[in-house]
Amino acid sequence: MSSIVRGVRAAVVASAISLAAAFACLPLAAADATREPVLPQSGRYEVPDSWRQPIAPVRIADHTWYIGTENLSAVLVTTPQGAVLIDGGMPQAADMLLQRMRDVGIAPGDLRWILVSHAHADHAGPVAKVKRATGARIAANAESAAMLARGGTDDIHFGDDITFPPAQVDRLLQDDEVVQVGGIALTGHVTPGHTPGSTSWTWTDTKDGKPVRIAYADSLSAPGYKLIGNPRMPRIVEMYEATFAKVRALPCDLLLTPHPDASGWTPADAANPHPSPKTCAAYADEMEAKFDAELAKQRAAK
Repeated sequence: MSSIVRGVRAAVVASAISLAAAFACLPLAAADATREPVLPQSGRYEVPDSWRQPIAPVRIADHTWYIGTENLSAVLVTTPQGAVLIDGGMPQAADMLLQRMRDVGIAPGDLRWILVSHAHADHAGPVAKVKRATGARIAANAESAAMLARGGTDDIHFGDDITFPPAQVDRLLQDDEVVQVGGIALTGHVTPGHTPGSTSWTWTDTKDGKPVRIAYADSLSAPGYKLIGNPRMPRIVEMYEATFAKVRALPCDLLLTPHPDASGWTPADAANPHPSPKTCAAYADEMEAKFDAELAKQRAAK
């Protein structure tokens, strides 16, 4: 995890290291000849192997699947009327995602919508290619739509250093707007901080014959961010404070996050993929404590 970004400017390296500290990599499973090869690096910057290690799909609920890598989430929600993909990981994961969809019975043409948590390369990287391959539409709020269209360039914190193939959004969402496919309604809650357009998603599925309220809460870290006097986000502290409160209040029987270990998942462990489950409140409390510590550190340095 000490070299998440290589060959880019020092500020991005420092930010990536901070992100690594917030979300430690999942431990790799013991060597197994049946494991798929790690996806290649993107060529522009490097990320840990666990972010690129394909794993078998994990069924989370009756209609909800984890189809990402060991430590980058991609969540597929399926219905007889079509499917929805939330996030995808790194740009080079596109073909893997299409195969994982087929593995759980979803043909490319069955994908109706692509949603994102936030428009960083390690989560929105493959959406442009998946859109082209499936004909699915992308739905996002205006802030994320602008960042997706720029392919991550002019990022408030990272500049032009962690870019990805640009993608055009088809439907602009308001806060708490619903995207529905079949009998499942996914609500997008704008939770800015990690990015201005950060979005957390909630929906109700079933498991063991009972309803289960699933929350896919966006990243709450501030990796290397300037929290005091940030000219690009002058209200960044207020944004985070409001978002911590909003995440605590999400309908949340089962928590997922863009980095699965942040919510207690180890999806590579097929026998026990959720060994340390967290609630939305516990997740918000933990990340707020880290944020407050960093804020105090930056204030003390002034």
